[in-house]
This record gives sequence, C-alpha cells and structure tokens, in this order.
Amino acid sequence: MKDVVTRFAQRAYPMDWLVVGYCALMVVWILLMGRPFGDYDKSLVFYAVMGSVAAVIAYHIDEHEGRGYAVVRLLYPAVMFSFFYRATGGLMHLVFPEYFDWQLVTFEKMILGVHPTLFIDTKLLTTFWTELLSFCYGSYYLMLPSTALFLFFRGDWDVLKRITAAAAITFFASYILFSLYPVEGPRWYFAEQYQHAVDGPVFRKVVEYVIARGAVHGGAMPSSHTGVALIIMVYCLQHYRKIGLVLLPIVVGLAAGTVWGRFHYLSDVVVGALIAWLSIFLVNHYHDRWTANRVMSVQLTTKEGQHVS
Repeated sequence: MKDVVTRFAQRAYPMDWLVVGYCALMVVWILLMGRPFGDYDKSLVFYAVMGSVAAVIAYHIDEHEGRGYAVVRLLYPAVMFSFFYRATGGLMHLVFPEYFDWQLVTFEKMILGVHPTLFIDTKLLTTFWTELLSFCYGSYYLMLPSTALFLFFRGDWDVLKRITAAAAITFFASYILFSLYPVEGPRWYFAEQYQHAVDGPVFRKVVEYVIARGAVHGGAMPSSHTGVALIIMVYCLQHYRKIGLVLLPIVVGLAAGTVWGRFHYLSDVVVGALIAWLSIFLVNHYHDRWTANRVMSVQLTTKEGQHVS
C-alpha cells in the first residue's frame, strides 16, 4: 500500500490532488452530515467512484505514451467538472434546510440602496442589452472546453495544467459553499416581483435552453461562472495576449450578464471573482514548487531503481 501511495504521489499533478482530495472530502462530509443517510447514498457512491477514477488515471496513465493517453490524462478534470456541478443539486441542503437569499438581499439593499435585478427590471431592461449580455454569458459554456482543447493541441500542457488547477480550486470552493451557504438566486427569490420578462430572440433563448437542462436549483453563491471565466482570461492575457484582450470584454459582459439575466446577485459575482484571484495566486506561487518536487521525486526513484538493478 505504501508503494502505491508513493507512486501516486510521484505521478500526480496538482489538478489530480485537487480532484481526488475534493472527492475524499465530500465522502467524509456526507458520512458525517448526511441524514437521513438514505437521501445521500447515491451522492456517496458518486464521489467515491469519481475519486477512484481520477486516482487510477493519475496512477496508470502517462500522457507521454501517446496522444490518446494524453487526452485522458490531461483533459479528464475538465470533463468531470460538469458532473461535479450537477452533483451539488443533491447536496444543497446537506447542512442547512433553508436558503439564505434574504441575507444577501438585505445586505445589497443596505449597501446599494436598490436591489440590482429589480432596478434592471424597471429601469434598464432592453432586448439589445439582453442579447449582448446573454451572448457573453452563454460563451462561458464553450470557454473552458475550447481553451483546454486549444492548449492541448498546441502542446502548451503546462499552461493547461495551471488553468485546470486554478479552475479546480474555484469550482470546488464554490461547490462547497453551495452547501455551506445555500442561495437560490434572484430568478427564484424575486420571481413574483419582476414586471418584465428577460427576453431575446437568439442568445437569451440559447441560455435559457442550457439552464433548463443543466442548472441545479440553488448554487448561486458564489458565481463559479464568473470565477472560472476570469481565470481563463487572466492566463490568456499572460500567455496569449491577443486572445486575452478579446476575452476581456466578453468576461466583463459575462459577469454583468449573470446579474442582468437574474442568475446571480452582485455579491455572488464579487465572491466568485475573489475566489478566482485567490486560485490564481495559489497556482502561480506553488505550482512550480510542487512540480519541481514531483520531478525530483521521480528522478530519485529512477536513480534508486537503476542502482538496485
């Protein structure tokens, strides 16, 4: 068993540790908090299986053995993120039975003097801005997979690992907060107070289609969409400046679109952005150090093996 753990530690990247660690944390958390347990047995199995799959991939697959191996080894976390998001729907009330929208609504009204989505509803709502901001918001669903594929086929695997690690921190921190501080979002909380529908002929309908088939009820605090989009934009600005500059107005529009489209409170956007900046800081300061330790460990093991033989 010790040899297995050692081998995993030698082969795992930060993104692998994050995925496996998150799954292990969720298993423990469900065992401690899931009552009645019968309501959470499927979630327990889900996280156990996902963590095991990630561990097996990190342990057995070497991206340098071929393109097919590399696809699985480097892109599996991006595939798993969507499944992890869907799983939060069954854990929204793992800790608290109620939503806390009223606290955010009271806080924002105290700070801003208005409820942003209600102000937009009565003062600003137009089809033009709805379509433009819906386009920005909807671009999120292509942003992570297209970025991952771009980096993969370009061969910039180090940047891909960094973005994946930062996105993992942001996603997992957000998913945990979904349960620790359940928030429905303004489209549910203010549903009976809106005077106008947020409507548009193309992009709004696309967003509504995706939301209807992929969103969970709750999970508004924080806005992981804003956080992950910000991460992608920042890394593109660092490594592919022209692409980053193109993404800049889109990400700003995406953040605004979360509030305009009634998916998030302004507070959700701010917290999501703060988590993203923290994730970028952690990856920028510790990814190289961890990777260097990993490489050194592999080299020492290889030398020891050669010496023994």
